[in-house]
Amino acid sequence: MNKPLENPAREKIKPFKLTIAGEERTFDIDEPDLPDWVKERELTAGGFPYDEKMDRDDYEKQLETLQIELVKLQAWMQKSGARVMALFEGRDAAGKGGTIARIRTYLNPRNARNVALPKPTETERGQWYFQRYVTHFPTSGELVTFDRSWYNRGGVEPVMGFCTPEQHEQFLNEAPDFERAIVNDGIHFFKFWLNIGQETQLERFHDRRHSALKYWKFSPMDVAGIQKWDAYSRARDTMLERTHSAHAPWTVVRANDKRRARLAVIRRILLAIAYDGRDLDAIGPEDQLIIGAGPGFLD
Repeated sequence: MNKPLENPAREKIKPFKLTIAGEERTFDIDEPDLPDWVKERELTAGGFPYDEKMDRDDYEKQLETLQIELVKLQAWMQKSGARVMALFEGRDAAGKGGTIARIRTYLNPRNARNVALPKPTETERGQWYFQRYVTHFPTSGELVTFDRSWYNRGGVEPVMGFCTPEQHEQFLNEAPDFERAIVNDGIHFFKFWLNIGQETQLERFHDRRHSALKYWKFSPMDVAGIQKWDAYSRARDTMLERTHSAHAPWTVVRANDKRRARLAVIRRILLAIAYDGRDLDAIGPEDQLIIGAGPGFLD
């Protein structure tokens, strides 16, 4: 028996070819130095509107202010019995987990849960597709975030061949009605798509690959996903077009800069719910270059 690798991330991955902005590139994720063509566009990729990251001190000051408001929101929810549910979708390395973590940092974990489901069991595969997600919905006074959700069937599954075209089409038809029932039941419901550029994703994967703390986040599925950028883009566009609705709209966040993206998401939640003691001046206005509604925001 071979001795297990001390760091599985060091298992060799062959360089692979990518087409970026019409130009063919070779990317070697095992090379310690990030290529210049990635470095030069890791922030501005995909039309991101800023060429510098948000200042850290400014970010941390705003984040603390917004987190204070989140604590006030949770106190009101526990008093009123309000329920809040937010889905976080996006390509791998879009920043879903980090954004969720900043939302939950100072919230009482008894009433603020995150759901990140593994692949379905044999029993779950035989159930109604939405069934395993419904069991995790919020109860009275609870905030629930989903790090990926039923929208796996809108993106990952059809691209990677984990569902049939018929199952994909059925999902696109049923999701808006399913979400209408959620909203009609009184749940404050948010759907966030965190959008990143191609070079941004490459930089983040490269960082994971060479980090002693984060290498576990990188998997062979990620390599396959990197090489299916265009297929994921088509699936995303179809998903947003077919499931964006007045009752359950998609909120699209340009997320190349994680700091701006996190603030934008938290601010949107706080502005959408009229909780007791809400301080609109403290929350501040939205950055309309970063956050918008539906598929049109990506055009």
